[in-house]
Amino acid sequence: MVCRKCGRTLTADEIGLYKKMVHRGATSFLCISCLSAHFGCSEELLRQKMVQFKRMGCMLFPPENREE
Repeated sequence: MVCRKCGRTLTADEIGLYKKMVHRGATSFLCISCLSAHFGCSEELLRQKMVQFKRMGCMLFPPENREE
């Protein structure tokens, strides 16, 4: 999968974050850089949210990536 805006290859975590914050049923996604621009926030804030969602056990993130 690639970012629909910039074409960068996406990580599974970026896909999970997009689904959590934008639309669970999405089939195209934004990378963390483009998503931060979309929301008008820092990438660091989105990384913090990603860690928070993983710690909560969110199933949108791959199991091996939930223990950060």
